[in-house]
Amino acid sequence: MEKMSITFLALVVLGCASTTMPIAAQSGSTPKDGELIFPADYKSYAAFLHGIQKSDAVRDLYINPTGASAEAGQPFANGSILVMEIYNAKKNAEGTLEKGADGNLVKADLAKVFVMQKDAGWGKHARENLKNGDWIYSGFKANGERLDVDYTTCRGCHLPLGASKDFVHRYDEYFEKRIQAAH
Repeated sequence: MEKMSITFLALVVLGCASTTMPIAAQSGSTPKDGELIFPADYKSYAAFLHGIQKSDAVRDLYINPTGASAEAGQPFANGSILVMEIYNAKKNAEGTLEKGADGNLVKADLAKVFVMQKDAGWGKHARENLKNGDWIYSGFKANGERLDVDYTTCRGCHLPLGASKDFVHRYDEYFEKRIQAAH
């Protein structure tokens, strides 16, 4: 443990440590859902998609450089991190949800941050009927503190997308917008 701590400290001093290293990986074991460290630098990641409208919330999604290097039709590489911010929708004095001039909900406060991260063998701890490839999930409050989350809900929501979409919501939309932005 002392050797690992010295190595980690050296990486921090050299600027090589990442806040996205899962807690369990620091001890050499394979992490499980809920064991990722809050990626404090995620706002520096590329936008995956922004302004996704839900009935009472707005979502912004980010993708780290490893994930952003993926090509359409291919799975995301090991080391990919996707971050989803969930903002409450702003309400007016009467308690009605506010919409902007574009007809979309207006963001209020950041409510939660969900992270999914992928690496070889990471999904092995999931129940057989809820395996999402090598992705694992963690949920956080806006301040980075862990949320008590039932990760079977996350897995169940991503499962129907299947391996062809690498279990990632809005997979096609992301690549379509990326191709459009390149032209």
